[in-house]
Amino acid sequence: ISEMYTFLVTVLLMGIVKKNSLRDYWSTDPMFATPFFATLFSQDRFLILLRCLHFVNNATAILSDPLYKIRIVLISLTSAFGRVFVPYKDLCIDESLMLWKGRLAFRQYIPSKRHRFGVKFFVMCDVKTGYVLDIIVYTGSTTDIKHYEGLGVSGSVVMTMLAPHLGKGHTLYVDNWYSSPTLFQHLLSNSTGACGTVRSNRKGMPAFGCRKMQRGEVEFQENGQQLAVKWHDKRDVHVLSTVHTATMSATGKVDHLTGERKIKPDCVLDYNLKMGAVDKADMINSFVECTRKTTKWYKKIFFQLIDTAVLNGSIVHRQLTGKVITYQKYRENLMRELLEEHHTPRRPSTGGRPALDNPLRLTARHFPCKVPQTAAQGSRTRRHCKVCLSGARRRKQRKMTKYMCLACDTPLCISPCFEEYHMLKHY
Repeated sequence: ISEMYTFLVTVLLMGIVKKNSLRDYWSTDPMFATPFFATLFSQDRFLILLRCLHFVNNATAILSDPLYKIRIVLISLTSAFGRVFVPYKDLCIDESLMLWKGRLAFRQYIPSKRHRFGVKFFVMCDVKTGYVLDIIVYTGSTTDIKHYEGLGVSGSVVMTMLAPHLGKGHTLYVDNWYSSPTLFQHLLSNSTGACGTVRSNRKGMPAFGCRKMQRGEVEFQENGQQLAVKWHDKRDVHVLSTVHTATMSATGKVDHLTGERKIKPDCVLDYNLKMGAVDKADMINSFVECTRKTTKWYKKIFFQLIDTAVLNGSIVHRQLTGKVITYQKYRENLMRELLEEHHTPRRPSTGGRPALDNPLRLTARHFPCKVPQTAAQGSRTRRHCKVCLSGARRRKQRKMTKYMCLACDTPLCISPCFEEYHMLKHY
């Protein structure tokens, strides 16, 4: 278990210390070396753990579940997200896209997202703090949601994610993929308000005038407790709300052409202010994300969930302590505490060739043997002793020996030259 904590710390650290490939983290090139990684793992051990990272027993897995490889982790973390944090009044639901260009049955294409191709998540956030309350991975017709009659897939996603928070007076902000009069009425009957952009052709939407509107013009329509708004900015914008009235407010900006203060419907101002929590969480994690494009899809989802868990942890820490520290600083503190508790520093291996000032004759194991016989000399074959012929020990007469070091291929007298040659740096 301690080794896995160290593994997670290593992965999180790689999100801060960016390199082109995993092997670069163990490079010994002085220009690029980061020796701290070698104190956590050897390169081979880390790559083995990464390669063998697995979350399910394939023999007992439900193979019909597209997410069976990551399901147990997904359930464990998302249930913890909802259990440890009580959200404020305003919530929002939006899509998030994890980059994935490989082969995958439920890969999505969303041109409006930064990555465009990948695995789509439905994410519910607390607007005030940015805390991620729930995540659902979209897998097509097998997506893990409860289907509600008359609400379609988008409405069923909303009701599934909001189920623990219904009847508590929350207000939900969503975009036009989810919004509909039917869904908003269903939420209203469960003491939950809603606001969001909406498609004008949704069933139950009131009919607006067909005339072309000028920029800044607005039209309100009320249908019971629902307010429908058509406002023309650069183009027509339709908004549906159960928590706003037909009022306009100043934006704080001035029209450069007329010099007049800009005003917008209150529902539009609130929507623009509170709808970006999911995109903000994606942006924060994008700077320190620990995912790598070479990993398998389920491992990439795992690392994405770990990033989300750390982000949530930083938000809870701020709420409990009142201390405002940067997200990166929080990650650094978390990594240090995990290492202090679970890791004993290892001594990096010094394998490879010996240094130039530490020659092979002083590092390897050496054994004496007889000099191979030559045809000319036979059993009387001798060679010049290396030590006797060098330095201060050089004699006037040549010293011949019938012994040599097999590893060094060097002729040496058995005593004392053999020992001196292999023990003294300067013999």
